[in-house]
Amino acid sequence: MTILHQLTLGVGLKDEATFSNFFPGKNTQLVTALKNATQGEGERVIYFYGTGGQGCTHLLQACCHAAQQAQQTAVYLPLNHHAELSPHIFEGLESLDLVCIDDVHRIAERLDWEEALFHAYNRIHDRGGRLIVTANVAPKALGVLLPDMVSRLAWSVVFQLHPLSDDEKLQAFIMRAERRGMILNEDVGKFILTHCPRHMSTLFAALDALDKMSLAAQRKLTIPFVKEILQI
Repeated sequence: MTILHQLTLGVGLKDEATFSNFFPGKNTQLVTALKNATQGEGERVIYFYGTGGQGCTHLLQACCHAAQQAQQTAVYLPLNHHAELSPHIFEGLESLDLVCIDDVHRIAERLDWEEALFHAYNRIHDRGGRLIVTANVAPKALGVLLPDMVSRLAWSVVFQLHPLSDDEKLQAFIMRAERRGMILNEDVGKFILTHCPRHMSTLFAALDALDKMSLAAQRKLTIPFVKEILQI
């Protein structure tokens, strides 16, 4: 598979997935390391992990946006649909400045995938590129079959993506609304947090729906309007 095909796999970057749209909370050190990597500085290999909805994908895509703005070549490769792909997607990645691989736990216990990633890791490292990998657990808990793959990932700089507290989620929610030009007061924000699932991805999806409906109806974000739109 050519580099062009690999880059095509990464074109699904969300416009809003930027560092400025991410509320770091207790993850300032991680965000700083990621920003440095997108500028061709700092750590060569970064591994960070967190549960679904915490922002791993957002941060990886933010890395690609930032790298491209810095005139660095970058690719985002999500492995959540690896069954539809081939381990050959890792070929040629060493020619890029930054490689971001999401959900590496998805290929655990798939030896062909593990070996392909292992060799890609070595090629990227040897060529001086940078690699950022996410998963839902720490490297030693991945359950991969290839011991060398575990050791490679464990040698990287490892961060845990810490979840936001309820107060931080409210701040992040209000910040995202403001960046969309929406007026969301604390009472309405707290109401949404109380009645919706606490995953940030779910909350932001609710914000998208509210934004569209408030524009269409020319109505402010009030608790009665939120109850009506989100059916809560």
